[in-house]
Amino acid sequence: MDVNASKVDPKLLELLVCPLTKGRLSYDPEANELVSEKARLAYPIRDGVPIMLISEARKIEE
Repeated sequence: MDVNASKVDPKLLELLVCPLTKGRLSYDPEANELVSEKARLAYPIRDGVPIMLISEARKIEE
């Protein structure tokens, strides 16, 4: 996969919120995930598409 293809459009990032908390998300380029610090969840991005399902999110351990 092209490295640039996995980047998240900043405008999309402004629109997306955590489905659990409705809070802001940040992009983690190393893991290619959208992270909700408040919910302690990381949502995967697959083939350039954010998967915004709580059931698909990875729990962030401390």
